Amino acid sequence: MRSGGDREYATIDSVTSPQTGTRFKSGFACFIGRPNVGKSTLMNALVGSKVAITSSKPQTTRRTIRGIVHRPDAQLVIVDTPGLHKPRTLLGERLDSLVRSTLSEVDVIGFCVPANEQVGPGDRFIAAELAQVKRTPVVAMVTKTDLASRQQVAEQLLKVSRLGEWADVVPCSAESGFQLDVVGDVLVSRLPEGMPLYPEGELTDEPEQVLVAELIREAALEGVRDELPHSIAVVVEEMAPREGRDDLVDVHAWLYVERPSQKGIVIGPKGARLKDVGTRARRQIEALLGSKVYLDLRIKVAKDWQRDPKQLRRLGFD
Repeated sequence: MRSGGDREYATIDSVTSPQTGTRFKSGFACFIGRPNVGKSTLMNALVGSKVAITSSKPQTTRRTIRGIVHRPDAQLVIVDTPGLHKPRTLLGERLDSLVRSTLSEVDVIGFCVPANEQVGPGDRFIAAELAQVKRTPVVAMVTKTDLASRQQVAEQLLKVSRLGEWADVVPCSAESGFQLDVVGDVLVSRLPEGMPLYPEGELTDEPEQVLVAELIREAALEGVRDELPHSIAVVVEEMAPREGRDDLVDVHAWLYVERPSQKGIVIGPKGARLKDVGTRARRQIEALLGSKVYLDLRIKVAKDWQRDPKQLRRLGFD
């Protein structure tokens, strides 16, 4: 049996796609890289819809998010992972452990290195980690080519090629769409034959409440100080259609920070910043749910929650 979210599906030796006449493939890929190399943006581009939040702030991704790519010849389930880094908190340790366990459970790994930045110690550290993964093919993907010149991309491809033994090396850009089809083809080529793992049209297996919390956190991350993003967590306490109306969803959520001073930063002068967070988050949530949304945001201080096992559990980081 192979797992698809919390569900299990029987696999078969082979299945033929009625559209292409070829053997249908299905399986899992995960994207790995240091923080802020474009993993979530690339997954969203391949899926064709926003299923993972993105931000210019490092370590935005805090959980494994599955995005489902439907093709006539295959179903590719991409697992977006938090950036692999040297952890400084209990939360960081748990995120690193999550990444490592994911590596052992997928059919192919995509190692992301941006074209517009120098190959550094973080990239070399991850390459060394991947060298220990013997049975799973690794495709090196040079991302963000839209931010680099042709010469920079060529030089980066050479540098990345020298980092390890890769099944393939592919330059691409999620923003411009450059070679996204090639990335998809290369990943699918490494999948086993099998039946689809998810129903047609399903783009993620994340519960809507989790996606809503992530959209609120994404809005809260914009424009805050560099040290603050790691201290923000969001929990949706209640989400339901308003009684007597089928065109309005009430969402009540808490934003958690670690210190009272951070609470003031998120609220902003006379509540202006929190109001802006709510406005931007509500637009994204309405697009996700296809309904009008009433969003009630509150802020609470959970002292040093990143280092507290009990608070981590309460905030959903088991």
